[in-house]
Amino acid sequence: MGLGGCIALVVVGAILTFATDWQMEGVNLRMVGLIMMLVGIIGIAVYTSVLKRRRTTHLSAPDAPIVEERHRRYE
Repeated sequence: MGLGGCIALVVVGAILTFATDWQMEGVNLRMVGLIMMLVGIIGIAVYTSVLKRRRTTHLSAPDAPIVEERHRRYE
């Protein structure tokens, strides 16, 4: 699920929770909306953390000089 799907879950969940007054037997639409918003927010958080890791990996310069440090023990 991409970022757009997560945002759509949050929007649909908010609509079910705050903007509807429908009654369905055996289904609490407010709870369904809250669950959808929670899943959407968790999805956005996971997506952005994965995207952040990908960006830091791809933006590193592959031809950057490698610096080695050598520690000498003085006795």
